[in-house]
Amino acid sequence: MNSPTMKKPFCHLLVSALTVIVLQGCAVGPNVNPADPLEPLNRTVFNFNDGVDRAILKPVATVYRDVTPSPIRTGINNFFGNISDVLSLVNNVLQLKPKEAAETLMRVSFNTIFGFAGVFDIATEMRLEKHPEDFGQTLGYWGIGPGPYLVLPLLGSSTVRDTVGSVVDAQVDLAPEPDKVSVRNGLTVLDVVDTRSGFLGAGELVDQASLDKYSFSRDIYLQRRRGLINPDKVEKEERFDLPEGATPSTTPSAAPAGTAKDAK
Repeated sequence: MNSPTMKKPFCHLLVSALTVIVLQGCAVGPNVNPADPLEPLNRTVFNFNDGVDRAILKPVATVYRDVTPSPIRTGINNFFGNISDVLSLVNNVLQLKPKEAAETLMRVSFNTIFGFAGVFDIATEMRLEKHPEDFGQTLGYWGIGPGPYLVLPLLGSSTVRDTVGSVVDAQVDLAPEPDKVSVRNGLTVLDVVDTRSGFLGAGELVDQASLDKYSFSRDIYLQRRRGLINPDKVEKEERFDLPEGATPSTTPSAAPAGTAKDAK
């Protein structure tokens, strides 16, 4: 008898976390950040995630980066990137983007057939651009607001909209279905470690530059998601930490550390 896959536990974790957060909503006070009314709870979860990252995920990702030859890491990253392109294809279609959907379909086709299931990213060499999309972006495209900012246990930064989108995305089983659950779980762990290794440098930058890692990670996540969903309508935010006359676009950006999948 086949063992259950990782997909159902992932969805159950998201739904359970969202339920707990909604139930906690009545406990917040009147003087709260409108985008983050659940900040006390979010900070608790953030600190837990940060502790897990420092104790387990970051050391493992560091060893993985140091001992795995670069060509192998590139191939692994390409393989999972090809899987994510399939999900992007679905969401490009749902967002009525024919050009992006066609290019993504061509990327998946060429990389899967001629790139050995995506291990070799020949589509990029052919100048077929990536168009990453997820169901959270699709909901935003059709006018669904983000809702409150959330920090999910182990999964990191999100919003109510993006959490719902992640549940839907998780139902689309894109990877091959191995006979043994240990193989599938191993692929999931490898995906997480490979993703985290890509943010090692950004995590160090956050540690050095930010007095409040939580606020920095939240603001970067929300700003990035706004830019992805409404690239032509990103509001210019007032910044008091920049020199006079400077704008956020003139400063380098960094991805928040402490989460596994915030930016894939």
